[in-house]
Amino acid sequence: VLSPYIRHRLITEQETVEAVLAAHSASAAEKFIQEVCWRTYWKGWLERRPHVWTDYLRDVRTAHEELATNSSLRRRYDKAVAGETGIDAYNAFARQLCEVGYVHNHARMWFASMWIYTLNLPWQLGADFFFRNLVDGDPASNTLSWRWVGGLQTVGKTYLARPDNIEKYTAGRFQPTGLAAHAEPLSFDGHPPALPVPPLPALKPGKSALLLSEDDLHPESLALQGQEIATVIALDPSELYAGHARHVIDFKSAAVHDALARATAHFGCDGAILPANAADAIADAIKSRNLASAVCAYAPVGYSQTALRDLQTALGKAGIELQFARRAWDDAFWPYAARGFFQLREKIDPVLHKLSKQPSLL
Repeated sequence: VLSPYIRHRLITEQETVEAVLAAHSASAAEKFIQEVCWRTYWKGWLERRPHVWTDYLRDVRTAHEELATNSSLRRRYDKAVAGETGIDAYNAFARQLCEVGYVHNHARMWFASMWIYTLNLPWQLGADFFFRNLVDGDPASNTLSWRWVGGLQTVGKTYLARPDNIEKYTAGRFQPTGLAAHAEPLSFDGHPPALPVPPLPALKPGKSALLLSEDDLHPESLALQGQEIATVIALDPSELYAGHARHVIDFKSAAVHDALARATAHFGCDGAILPANAADAIADAIKSRNLASAVCAYAPVGYSQTALRDLQTALGKAGIELQFARRAWDDAFWPYAARGFFQLREKIDPVLHKLSKQPSLL
C-alpha cells in the first residue's frame, strides 16, 4: 500500500509517477496517475479554501460536545465506532480500520455513506473517526471525500452504498441489509470563493537548520537553492495527534526517524528529534549552532501547517527566521484546483511534461 508513504512524502508524487511511466505506457498508467493527482487536487482545493478546514474542526468540536449531552447520539456513535451496528460490511470495515489503520477506497465510500445515510450520524464525527485511525489519514483527502459523499463537495452529488454493489465487489463476503435507499444531499451555505495559491518568497541564501515535518519527509529532493544545511531538526508530531490511534502515531514517529537518518546522511551534518510544538527547545537547538535561519518544506492546510505557523512566529520572536520551500509539483498543479477535478485532469500531461524538465525539483 503506497498511500501512507505518499501522504507523508516518504516518496514523492512525482517520483511515483515517473517510476510508473518508466515501466508502463501513458495510456496503461492513466488511471493510476489520476489517482495520484486526486490527492494533489484535494490538497490544492483545500489550500485555496482554508476556512473549510477550520469550519470542519469547529464542527467536530461541537459534535463531540453534543455527544456528552445527547445520550441517544452517544449510543449510536459508540456502536458505530465499535463496529456493533448489525450491518455486516460496516462492522468489518470499522474493526479493520481500528486494528490496522487502513481500508480500501471503495470500503471508505461505502462506510461513509452508511455512516451518514443509514446510521444518521454527523459526517464530521465520521471524518474525525477516520482521521484518528487511518495511517494514511490526510486532512484534505479525508475531509473533502467525506464532504463529497454527503453532497457538499460536488454540490448535490451524493454517494449511496447499495447492498448489491457491496455484495458484488466483496465477492459475496458481505450481504448488508437495512441500508438507506436514498442519499439526500446535506445542507450547507455553499463553498467560499477560491483564493489564489499563496505565494512564497524566494529562499534567502546562507547557513540554515533544516526542519522536517510529517507532511514532507523526502529532504533529499527538496529544492533548497542557496541553503547550506548545518543541522537537521525532525519535528515529532506525536503530541499534535494526541487521541489518535497508536498505530497512527507510531507510523508518523517511525517515518520522522527514518527521514532524519536520511537527511543527516545526505547533508553531512548532525540532527535531532524534538516535539513539533516545543518552540523553545527548537529555538535553543538552532541557536546552539550559531544559526539565525531555518528552512522547512511547505505544509498544506492541516495540523502541521498550523503548528509550523505557530513555530514560525515563536522563532521570529527568538530572532530566527523560518523560511518555507514549496515543491514544484504543488506549484504546478494547485492553480488548477479552483473548481472540479476535471480542470486539473486536463492539465496532467502538460504539467508532467514541464516537471520532467526539472529533475532537481521533484
